[in-house]
Amino acid sequence: MDFVKEMKAKAKSLQKKLVLPEGTEPRTVRAARILVNDGLAASVTLLGKESEVQKIASQEGVDLEGITIINPEISHNAGAYANEYYELRKHKGMTPEQAKIDITAPLRWGAMMVRLGEADAMVGGAENTTADVLRAGLAIIGTVPGSKTASSCFVMQTTDPSWGVDGALIFSDCAVVPDPTAEQLAEIAQSAAQSCREFLGAEPAVALLSFSTKGSGGDHQNVKKVQEALALLKAKAPGLLADGELQADAALVPSVTDKKAPGSPVRGKVNTLVFPDLGAGNIGYKLVQRLGKAEAFGPFLQGFAKPLSDLSRGASVEDIVVTCVVTLSRAK
Repeated sequence: MDFVKEMKAKAKSLQKKLVLPEGTEPRTVRAARILVNDGLAASVTLLGKESEVQKIASQEGVDLEGITIINPEISHNAGAYANEYYELRKHKGMTPEQAKIDITAPLRWGAMMVRLGEADAMVGGAENTTADVLRAGLAIIGTVPGSKTASSCFVMQTTDPSWGVDGALIFSDCAVVPDPTAEQLAEIAQSAAQSCREFLGAEPAVALLSFSTKGSGGDHQNVKKVQEALALLKAKAPGLLADGELQADAALVPSVTDKKAPGSPVRGKVNTLVFPDLGAGNIGYKLVQRLGKAEAFGPFLQGFAKPLSDLSRGASVEDIVVTCVVTLSRAK
């Protein structure tokens, strides 16, 4: 599959509204122009002072025609957004006065636009940290009902079409939760399964990975964690095709599955790999990317109630465009 081409086609057909909170960041301004020119969104909004956005656009040779600019500090929505933010955070000690100040921060403002339906998706992180993006998303957009865990996934496009879905697999979590509990791991697996449906257009077959297969690693706490996560996952999503704990070869190679996990329901079907911790996930995707010469798309945030994505601060203009179309493709 051509992942980028398919995501662009999906975003173009959906015609959803995008907000980019880093409206004075040069790569972001250039990406906004491409998104509008290519008809990949119904609207693209840059946040920032209009004069500053225009200055950057001029320096980059970007025409702002058809791009909306909003300055949170003078927007007519400031009062309503501050009130909503206060209601969301008053249990944490937020005051109405502080809410008026805090909501003008671009990441919070953008997240509020998504919460209230003024935008369908938000992409940030070209100049803000992942932690900043996550905090704004968790505080304002929140997680999907029934889950408390936000995480991430990569779409790994290999050169061998026999793996996953025409060579593509979901790897999760490789960027957000360092050492998930069993409950968090189950929620990560559920989110990864949904990412498989949305990104690969296929029903997920999920393998919860470990250094152990079906108890071969003894009663080590890390083995027990994955076993407990599978039990929780089956209770939360009984219709989901999933198995664990499985070593990577037992998950991916049917002849090995037959030896190590005979009768596994995911034999020969796995398209979604869930790693036991961030160390394994981060190392795993980079090994496949570098040694296996696979393309790694992401990380894409998952588990949020509405579409939100984080960027690497080293992202190229094309990276930003791709992340935007992937995020827009998830909008309902």
